[in-house]
Amino acid sequence: MFIINLTYKAEVKKIDQFLDEHIEFLNEQYELKHFLASGRKVPRTGGIILCNIKSKSELERIIENDPFKKNKLADYALVEFVPSKTCEELKFLME
Repeated sequence: MFIINLTYKAEVKKIDQFLDEHIEFLNEQYELKHFLASGRKVPRTGGIILCNIKSKSELERIIENDPFKKNKLADYALVEFVPSKTCEELKFLME
């Protein structure tokens, strides 16, 4: 499992120009069951995605299709972790 930490490299005005395309990218990944949760940072300096992809190289290939990546609007930090404890509703993450 990975936490994807996006940090914007451009002004929010520029980010907003590609936001609809980014949301389409996210929707595709949710449909494929790759992404579990996502949202903006507060303050709005980027975003966070919780991803259940097991392979870092596969995740890197997926990220290349994100319009924010294609247009060099954000940096991506990938943090891999293994859940060892969850609330009851998220037990599936440990399977």
